[in-house]
Amino acid sequence: MPEAVIASALRTPIGTAVKGTLRDTTAFDLAHHIVTAAAEGLDPALIDDVILGEGLYGGGVLARHAAVTAGLTSVAGLANNRHCAAGMAAVQSAAASVRAGMDELVIAGGVNSASTSPKALFRVDGEWEPWMSPTHPDRPDAPNKDMSITVGWNTAVAVGLTRAELDAWALRSHRNAVAAIDEGRFKEEIVPIETPHGLFSVDEHPRRDTSAEKLAKLRPLHPEIDGFSITAGNAGGANDAAVALVVASEATAAREGLTALATVRSWASVGVDPAEMGLAPVKAIPKALARGGLSIADVDLFEINEAFASVPVAAVRLLELDPDTVNFSGSGCSLGHPVAATGARMLVTLVHELRRRGGGIGVAALCAGGGMGSATVIEVPAP
Repeated sequence: MPEAVIASALRTPIGTAVKGTLRDTTAFDLAHHIVTAAAEGLDPALIDDVILGEGLYGGGVLARHAAVTAGLTSVAGLANNRHCAAGMAAVQSAAASVRAGMDELVIAGGVNSASTSPKALFRVDGEWEPWMSPTHPDRPDAPNKDMSITVGWNTAVAVGLTRAELDAWALRSHRNAVAAIDEGRFKEEIVPIETPHGLFSVDEHPRRDTSAEKLAKLRPLHPEIDGFSITAGNAGGANDAAVALVVASEATAAREGLTALATVRSWASVGVDPAEMGLAPVKAIPKALARGGLSIADVDLFEINEAFASVPVAAVRLLELDPDTVNFSGSGCSLGHPVAATGARMLVTLVHELRRRGGGIGVAALCAGGGMGSATVIEVPAP
């Protein structure tokens, strides 16, 4: 069975939705930019497919649109949607096709433009009303349009997490992200993009001026619920970004002179009751590791998305992880959560950080709308 290697791992800077630098840059623009960057230097004839995670963007196929605008007219495109895990699922699909011997080289990732997502209408009793496709059937204990309860609060309650613990993790996230920016740790993975508001090259969501005191003063999102601990400060942001990785067979990478930055060792996706969505990574991580013949003890670094701070804090506690190995450069609370791109963004950052550290095993995991979770295991050789 051919090995699937990551030969390139790129992303745009992450913008803050509606008010940020990418507010007038569409998902089509973002997809074109990142797919063009990923395809640079590649023979178009070698590219078998473009797979991009997308969500809430009208039901088209952004991947094919980007392939055409990037000049890859002979390359098909696939729209992939596993909600928050869509970008990660795109990379998993690419790796699966390569390992099966069906494809030799695929560009895979995700695109999200919360700023420009179109609005949908749904006909109810003869009248057209604003509508958003539900992630799961609505329930009082798991409302399908309020993840602060379904994911953030339910997870905190299930594991017994306090507001102070969640705020402390969020503060750590911002500090880690700012340190990564200041130390230039994202430069190799970020492809700057020209926007109507100027050249955009640095993630803009992390807050340099946040503090424990400021986070503690934020109002709970549901003050009517006794002890509710979820705030805008310990939740992920609404964001815009695009990500693309080149996934190729090991033989193709060697033949074409491409550097194998990492090997995709294994992956797994799980379903859980929607009310337990925030705990899905706790199930997905061991399952993915077992498929690769590995255990928690073998892992050097973890990325566990901060859709809400309660998700990684719960995973650290339940899986007995060393918190210093988790979200070393920030995550959703600080960098932001560009939903359809987040899973792929985590893999990009994991690849580059492990290379910076001399190689190792990394795991990226996240929960996803509807009661899902996914995890991917990579191995990065010493540079």
